[in-house]
Amino acid sequence: MQHAWIFPGQGSQSVGMGKALAEREPLARAVFEEADAVLGFPLSRVIFEGPAEELAATRNQQPALLATSIAYLRVLEERGALPEPAVVAGHSLGEYTALVAVGSLDLADGIRIVRRRGELMERYGLGGMLAVIGLDRATLEAIAAETGVELANENAPNQLTLSGRDEALDRAADLARQRGARRVVRLAVNAAFHSSLMRPVAEELARDLAGVTIRPPRVPLIACSDARVLTDPEEIRAELVAQIAAPVRWVEVVRKATELGVSAFWEIGPGQVLSGLVRRIVPEAMTYTAEQLVDEARARASEASR
Repeated sequence: MQHAWIFPGQGSQSVGMGKALAEREPLARAVFEEADAVLGFPLSRVIFEGPAEELAATRNQQPALLATSIAYLRVLEERGALPEPAVVAGHSLGEYTALVAVGSLDLADGIRIVRRRGELMERYGLGGMLAVIGLDRATLEAIAAETGVELANENAPNQLTLSGRDEALDRAADLARQRGARRVVRLAVNAAFHSSLMRPVAEELARDLAGVTIRPPRVPLIACSDARVLTDPEEIRAELVAQIAAPVRWVEVVRKATELGVSAFWEIGPGQVLSGLVRRIVPEAMTYTAEQLVDEARARASEASR
């Protein structure tokens, strides 16, 4: 059986995530302490105590999710609770976490660069995003062509998002409802992520990434922008730039993993968003979440100590 580690992106955060883990586990606590030291302020306090609005700010949310996911990873690795993956992947921001997990990026560099990524997204933020459930890709591509929005994320069959300027999104929402969408939801984000409106972010981030050391990952990364299998550091660097303004092809990522023999997906980070998407894309796949794995590892350790 082949395994994949997958890492969540924005939207998986919640106030208090990782707090209990850091209180019990020195390895987890060390990750949050390193993030605080790298950024020069107590990000961990925002993660553990909120307020929710401050954690949701893109500049905070991105390093917070990376740190929390790596904290889970460190604990699970120490306890031998994770099988070695054949591949790794991340949903947008999660791609950076995946690269830290397999040694391509240092944790400090990962924290620093995603903080910068979040700051740039806030600075250049225009428009927003719209989640549409119940319409296929071809129908949404036609709506996008009619309204001037762009297909942003293909998260699962018939669960896609659109990005664009506010008035265009309003028109797209109306058309989606007219054409049979089961649900149309304006997302709580302040920019048209994964669209051409993010090109200024990509251009500035490219200059920052040029100074970051990227090493070959110990296992390949499936790129979220086009499902290519990457091991070359310069191709990875180019992917981190390209994915800013490109759609997230999560359906293609998961299907590529299954083509490579993966039948078990381990979601390492807070929540279970990606596990739910995997089950919709490949219903027969096995999925595991970090929170579930930590609880099981603790139960085994407790039994062993009796």
